[in-house]
Amino acid sequence: MPMPSWRSAKAWMLPLVTLALIGGGSGRFSGQENFATQLWTTGTAVVFAVLIVDIGIGLQRKDFGLDLIAALAMGGAILFGEYLAGIVVALMFTGGQFLENFAQNRARREMTALLSRMPSRVARYEHGRIADVALSVVAPGDLILVRRGEVVPIDGIVAGGAAVLDESALIGESLPVRRKSGQAVMSGSTNAGDAFDLETTRTAVDSTYAGVIRLVEAAQRTKAPMVRLAARFGLAFLALTLTIAVAAWALTSDATRALAVIVAATPCPLILAVPVAIVSGISRCARRGILVKDGGALEALAAARTVLLDKTGTITDGRARLIEIKARGDLDPLEVLRLAASLDQSSPHVVAKALVTAARERGLLLDVPSDVRETPGSGLTGRVGGQNLMVGGWIFASTRIEDSDFRREIEAWIRRDGTVAVIVAIDGALAGAMLLGDQIRPEAGFVLRQLREAGVARIVLVTGDRADLAADVAALVGVDDVISEMKPEDKTSAVEKERARSYPVLMIGDGVNDAPALVAADIGIAMGARGAAASSEAADVVILVDRLDRVVDALRIARRSRRIALQSIYAGIGLSVAGMIAAAFGYLTPVQGALFQELIDVAVIVNALRALGPPIVFGMASPRLSNEELLALEAEHRALADVVDDIGTMADRIARLPWERAKDELERLDCCLRDRLLPHERRDEQVYDRLRRKYAAPDILAGMSRTHMEMQRQIHNLTVMRKTFESGTPTQAQLYEVQRLLHGLEAITRLHFAQEEEIYRSLEIE
Repeated sequence: MPMPSWRSAKAWMLPLVTLALIGGGSGRFSGQENFATQLWTTGTAVVFAVLIVDIGIGLQRKDFGLDLIAALAMGGAILFGEYLAGIVVALMFTGGQFLENFAQNRARREMTALLSRMPSRVARYEHGRIADVALSVVAPGDLILVRRGEVVPIDGIVAGGAAVLDESALIGESLPVRRKSGQAVMSGSTNAGDAFDLETTRTAVDSTYAGVIRLVEAAQRTKAPMVRLAARFGLAFLALTLTIAVAAWALTSDATRALAVIVAATPCPLILAVPVAIVSGISRCARRGILVKDGGALEALAAARTVLLDKTGTITDGRARLIEIKARGDLDPLEVLRLAASLDQSSPHVVAKALVTAARERGLLLDVPSDVRETPGSGLTGRVGGQNLMVGGWIFASTRIEDSDFRREIEAWIRRDGTVAVIVAIDGALAGAMLLGDQIRPEAGFVLRQLREAGVARIVLVTGDRADLAADVAALVGVDDVISEMKPEDKTSAVEKERARSYPVLMIGDGVNDAPALVAADIGIAMGARGAAASSEAADVVILVDRLDRVVDALRIARRSRRIALQSIYAGIGLSVAGMIAAAFGYLTPVQGALFQELIDVAVIVNALRALGPPIVFGMASPRLSNEELLALEAEHRALADVVDDIGTMADRIARLPWERAKDELERLDCCLRDRLLPHERRDEQVYDRLRRKYAAPDILAGMSRTHMEMQRQIHNLTVMRKTFESGTPTQAQLYEVQRLLHGLEAITRLHFAQEEEIYRSLEIE
């Protein structure tokens, strides 16, 4: 049977001391003085003995301060027979230890998830069969099988066929990549396609993923321990306490006065108030979907002045999303999307799933496909609704469609950096194409502005992406610097460089490649909702919901908790000093000093508990917006995506369609704008009115309201134009005016939706 650890043995101190205090009190009230004395002495002596061991361990690390004052108080109480004072001090000390351990035990920084993600056994080809062998015995040149969904265990090259890989956790690329036969594959990637053969080029210990693990472990070894808030005050307070105690003893020759000074000085504001404020802050973070692993992490977060941000999955959404659709002139783009998504229901590919999601967000009803055949990582063919369909990448599609002007138009249209194209053919004819990409989070701009308002002086974007793609994102969100094309070790170096420039440094990331930097930083925050397990294990703070704005919440809660803790420290130490002086002049006995400290404890703990709730703001009794209302408005934006798409599609097609059909579609679009878009904007305007009343600012959001007016004006103009065309066919100039109006309406609507989503997220309350 294993021996209990020193930490678990110490966990019994608080209940032991509590029972001793209660039992001794009962004995004294019943007249059993000796029994009370024995219980109080025993309880105090146990805590004193444990404390002496801790002090010895701390001295070896050159770490001492608060514990020494408590030990002096308990030892002096036993020596001079002040047993009640001793047990009260012991209770206060063990209570503070319990709170501190509670915060630390919420999550331990271990590498279990990081190590467990890598398979320990692999399927290796041996003499014409597949054998299950230990990863450690695989040598360069061996041929192994990587099944669908498995993590690539070792660096190698694709041997025959092709591999579709998700490398987002390693290099930050949100879209899957295709590796042909003979191309290199990094360990730590996930097989997002069918099983493939891999010829190993390294041993497991020399592979990419193992190197990341070594970087994390090295960063953990070299990371300096955090200096806790209470410890910063401990040494000065210890020196002051000993000075007053020694002076009282020397001037009066009364050792009891010295003991009374030490008891009155027992640093309960530091032992109790700081843990209470910090644990309260951790609890409040948890309610916002933020896991803070220990009190030291919250304290370090409060001091952050420089922020390093990963791009993919942090600034961006980290998922492929539909950006734009281009359909042949005689086809409805949404119908092209519906057919493609219907076929893609049969594929597990990440791009196929993105198309299915986009179709469902637009309320499209999908058919059940038949005769589906998939070329992994390339495309699919099958039948949907009686039509032969082909959906896939350009290389897959180009050999299956005939040359035409529309084909050449599509080939030029899909050449955009940072996107992936999906080609759709119906009955052998090119029907259209869709572009997908990783989009910037709607709250990204708001978050960066709020970080600066919260006291962050420098924000740096760090990414493994190409320099041009990183520069585009950096220009949009507004960072101070951008570092691109980075490997995991480069991100760690960037952290060290920023630390030399400005201390302390906060790193935010979500991938395996971010794990070393998360450990190396003074405080690491992992986007854990969809991020890699490695980053969550390596980080000090984990955001459990897929929202970047929770970083701002965490920073504000941490700084408020630290501010409240400091208030309690200053007030508590001030009162303790007053008690020490009173004890030095003989106005307080040791027991009275202990009780005086109890009163101080109550005051500072009540103050520290304020960190559990939000700040109290006076003078703002006004209508509040519920999170449900805000989320509903965001959901309406997603539901209106088909309407906004329709505006742009109509602008592209109106000049190419037969006029009778164009007139019908224009009328349908006009009705849709009036029946769906304008009612939504009127609901938004009601929200604006409530915000104006809340903040007593009639001009707040005036620009947003002006945009509502402009959208309504343009829709009215569209209606007027449409009605003028009822009597005859419009001229080319008139069609050009309609196109201009529609392009302008689409642009202003998309921009307005993005602005509103940022506003809605900034307004969410706890």
